[in-house]
This record gives sequence, structure tokens and C-alpha cells, in this order.
Amino acid sequence: MSSDIAIKVENLSKIYQIYDRPIDRLKQSLLRGRRKYYREFTALNNVSFQIRKGETVGIIGKNGSGKSTLLQILAGTLTPTSGSVEVNGRVAALLELGSGFNPEFTGRENVYMNGAILGISKEEMDRRFNEIAEFADIGDFIDQPVKTYSSGMYVRLAFSIAINVDADILIVDEALAVGDIKFQIKCIDKMKEIKNKGTTILFVSHSGEQVKRFCDRAIWLQQGSIRYIGSSSEVVNRYEDSLQLEMLKDHQREVAVSNERINKDLINEQETESNVDIIAKINSVTVDKNRIETFEELIVYVKYTIFENEVPNFLLGVAIYGNDRKYIFGPNTYLDKVEIPKTKGTHTIMYKIPKIPLLAGTYFIDTGIFTDGGLVCIDYKSDVCQFNVESNYFTEGLVHMEHEWSVVE
Repeated sequence: MSSDIAIKVENLSKIYQIYDRPIDRLKQSLLRGRRKYYREFTALNNVSFQIRKGETVGIIGKNGSGKSTLLQILAGTLTPTSGSVEVNGRVAALLELGSGFNPEFTGRENVYMNGAILGISKEEMDRRFNEIAEFADIGDFIDQPVKTYSSGMYVRLAFSIAINVDADILIVDEALAVGDIKFQIKCIDKMKEIKNKGTTILFVSHSGEQVKRFCDRAIWLQQGSIRYIGSSSEVVNRYEDSLQLEMLKDHQREVAVSNERINKDLINEQETESNVDIIAKINSVTVDKNRIETFEELIVYVKYTIFENEVPNFLLGVAIYGNDRKYIFGPNTYLDKVEIPKTKGTHTIMYKIPKIPLLAGTYFIDTGIFTDGGLVCIDYKSDVCQFNVESNYFTEGLVHMEHEWSVVE
């Protein structure tokens, strides 16, 4: 393997044997293959790619596409059925919740156990322990059995170990979604730091924006095979377009949007009741008029509250969608280099389009507040309000473009 390659995967496949009943597994072992008592499930099918040292690569795909299986093989916790994997350097992996922890051991004991697995001496872990405990910030729970930890504590300790063992390759599998917003910001900042030091990072996230903004390249897995590899923006856009097309083909758009709205309402209610660590929230989003003409002014007011003294790198975005959830336009204050209040208190922002070029139709507005250039979402409101555009100019499409006609002969 070339010296500038961190990971090389060739023709990698993983096939699981699925048994309907426990006794079928026993029958299979006794009959030594003369009859099959199992079904085969192909989690990975002939996957090949290379990752250069220092690259940050996102891995995206629907649930069941093979993302976690691939990362487990790269981390060495799972054996492939066929194909080869070459990994150049020490790997630290943050996989599914609590993996690599002994639930009966204390947090402190698990720190040292994980260090030993990675070949780090006790003396070296002694020097690193305070930094690990400080980043995890779980207080006296560091000396309690991890079986008593909440999911957030698991992630805090696991991530803190992974980033403090000087790994050449860091693998993060969706685990950050469990942590609270403050911890997500802390983790993203730390990953930026180790990325700048040249660490190779493999990053699985269901957030397309996180992958686009944080990763150099991306790999799209679909049903165990690579659908596309390329720049992170290109891959995420293709993947999200595919999801939209799939929804339209199945005639389930209305049901999907309705369910999404219900789920988000439930999540927001749960967070309001249980998460005492909310750093900011969107209070309201309104438009000055619900019915406007093409080329009229559109004004959107967004009111939000910040509960911290200050939220660094704070930004606000407003997106306009068509009635089929087709994304039309979505600027934010970070991209437009506009400073907005980021200190404690309630603030109102006005977003104005002086002459909206949209043609007749119904449109919806999404609003979100983020930090770290959009990497971490603090609060997001989908279809929070709508407006109708009316026009006497009859034509097809979404927007009116300035144009001219002339006779040339």
C-alpha cells in the first residue's frame, strides 16, 4: 500500500447467516452444511475504495445500507466474508453506543482498558487520564460502573477516549447524535482541531449539512454497495435528490411530510420537558402578508431566544420550499456575512426579499438556527408558515427570469 494511503479496501463483502429459530443454528452445526437452515443477508457487496492520509470522508446512506458494518470491519471488530482491508496506523473508533465498554467496570477502569487495547501503556494513560476526564465532564460518575450511565454519559466518555489516544484514524459512527447541543459543538470543534493536525477521519451522519461542511469527500452506500464516491457536496446532493425522487415515485409525499411534522413536534416537546441544556430556541416565524403578487416584497420575521451568555459562530437560515417540498432557496447569515445577535436574550430578525420572482403557487418556509458554520443545528422549524403567490402572468415553472424576445430574420 502506498505510504500516503490510510485505508485501502478491495472487493469487500460481508454476508450474515440469519436463523429464524435458535434450534436451527444447532441443526446447521450438526449437519455440517448438508442442509441450509438459514437465510443469507448481504450487508456489504464487493466494496472497493481508498482514503488518503489526512482526509475526512463522510459515509451516508439509508439505515441498513451497510455503513455500520463497514466501519466495524475497518475498526477491526468484525471480520469480512471476503475481500481485503489494509489500514495504515492506529485506529480509534466511536461506534454504536457503549461498544468497547465493560458495563461492570467503572469509567476509570474502562479508560485504561481501552488504552491497553490500543497498545498504550498504563504510565502513558496516567498522563492522559485527567485530560480525558475533563473533556468527558461526567464528574464523580467516572468512578461508577458504566452500566449506571445515561446514553449521553456513554458518548461523552467514549468520544473523550477516542480523541485523546493520538490515533492516526478516527472513526465516528452517528454517536454524536446522542449528545446534547453543547457537547456536539465541543466535539465538532475538537474534530476540526485533530483534522487540522492531519488525522484521517471517517464520519457517519444522517445530517447532510454536517457531511457537506465537515468532510472532503463522501461515500454513498446503498444496499451494501457503493452508489457514488465524490466531493461531499456532490454526493450528499445526489443522495438527497434520490430520497426525494423515491418519495414521489411511491406517492407518499403527503404522508411523509405529515409524519415528519408530527415526529418533530414530539421531539421538540420531549426536549422542552427533559433537556435542561437548551442553549437557544426559535420562538416564532411570521410573514408580513400571506398573499402576495409576483415581484412584490416578501418579509419574514424570526424571533429567537438565547439562554447562554453568548453562542459563538451563531447563524440563522431561512429556506423556501414549493408545495412538493422542492428546495427553492435557502440563504443564511453566515454565507451572507451578516452579524446577528448571539448573546443572551430574545431577538427578532427581519429577512426581506425586495422583489420575489416566484410564480403563482403555495410556498412554505423552514427556519433554523445553527452554530459552527451550520455544522450543529440548535433548533429547526419545518413548514413553520406558508404564503401564496398570485400572478396575472400565466406561464409554467417556479420563478420568473428576466428575458427578451427579438426577431433576427
